[in-house]
Amino acid sequence: MPAPSTPPSDLHATRAAIARGTTSAREEIERAIAAAQTSACAHAFVRTYFDSARREAAAARPNQPLAGLAVSIKDLFDLAGEPTPAGSTVLAHAPPARADAPAVARLRAAGGAIIGRTNMSEFAYSGVGINPHYGTPAGTGAADPAQGPRIPGGSSSGAAVSVAQGAAFVGLGSDTGGSIRIPAALNGIVGFKSTARLVPTAGALPLSTTLDTVSAMTRSVRDAILVHEILAARPVVRTHAPLSAYRLVIVRNTFFDDIEAPVATAFERAAARLRAQGARIDEMALPAIDELPAINAGGGFSAAESYAWHRRLLERDSAAYDPRVAQRILKGAAMPAYHYLGLMAARSDWITRVEAALAPFDAVLSPTVPIIAPPIAHVAPGASRDAEFFRINALLLRNPAVVNMLDGCAISLPCHAGGEQPCGLMLWHAALHDDTLLALAQQVERALQPLVPPALRSSV
Repeated sequence: MPAPSTPPSDLHATRAAIARGTTSAREEIERAIAAAQTSACAHAFVRTYFDSARREAAAARPNQPLAGLAVSIKDLFDLAGEPTPAGSTVLAHAPPARADAPAVARLRAAGGAIIGRTNMSEFAYSGVGINPHYGTPAGTGAADPAQGPRIPGGSSSGAAVSVAQGAAFVGLGSDTGGSIRIPAALNGIVGFKSTARLVPTAGALPLSTTLDTVSAMTRSVRDAILVHEILAARPVVRTHAPLSAYRLVIVRNTFFDDIEAPVATAFERAAARLRAQGARIDEMALPAIDELPAINAGGGFSAAESYAWHRRLLERDSAAYDPRVAQRILKGAAMPAYHYLGLMAARSDWITRVEAALAPFDAVLSPTVPIIAPPIAHVAPGASRDAEFFRINALLLRNPAVVNMLDGCAISLPCHAGGEQPCGLMLWHAALHDDTLLALAQQVERALQPLVPPALRSSV
């Protein structure tokens, strides 16, 4: 089946239409199910729940925050009565979860209709989105004429595709080094990574207990605010301050290294537009950012903490792992305890210095990732493509991972124009700046409307 011919509306617009009686939750769940079955969503889901989603939509109330609309769940979250494979075959027959993860339970309680479990990089350990077990969903970037479809970004690959293609209004995912913002940028949607402590990670299979964040992808900033309120069980403080009330900064070092021309063009065009709309944007170097490769040289928190979780599984069934994932996890085996303790101390000191440098500003502006999505064929499973896979993975993770190391918050917004490959503008800051960042993101989204494709304007 082909992809939908009209761009999907955002959650707010659809909820308003339900309230007016021009559509219903039942009609909308059928639209989502139809979208989930198109070729555009091939490999986006590892399991679907169409019948139960219909029941949940029928039982929902129009005044509920999600009003019976479709939600997708990344495969690393517990759903009661099912194993949690996390994109692997190793855990496909693990004992079933006793209860929904808190994040899932909160979406259900808000009236979300769970349409399916979404595909992901195995154990969330990649920013590319390739999965050798369940296939790789195609991203929304225009296919390369010679090489075919482009990567979706990861690790929340299927979640992003489900939202971008109209199969879900909310794609629940996780972000350890960019796994919400990378696929959001490469699929032209919104991805918000909250301060990690605000949303419980219980019931989500861990990659790094230090860096993991439970968040979601949506089609607009206003939807991102609503969904964050549900997941964090707290109200976001609303403000209507104009763009000129914020002081922004562009950090030039590291974030622009190896940037591809389409991304550089889109970023500079967006920054110029914001300045024209009254934004105050400074520029500076932040030398502490350049220290991160040395701090993480031993594999970082993800390697150490994932190895602690996977050690016995790897001893028993290492051949069933994606070799690229196993290779990265096994780096943690070589990290002595004193190195891990030193890593924690180095991070704490680094956070203190970066927070001090960012204190005068309301947010930093950066490209979410420095490249457009490459063709899947360039990084598909196979030893001959491993070098290119790891090169692309490092580039995709570099910018967003800064925010995870900072224990901060960030949002990726589409900033490409019509006819261009999708790419993202990232707004970010330190921990607990979430409400300011979300209010600013709404102003930035409005300011960029004349630049982005018409399909992205319709949901604001």
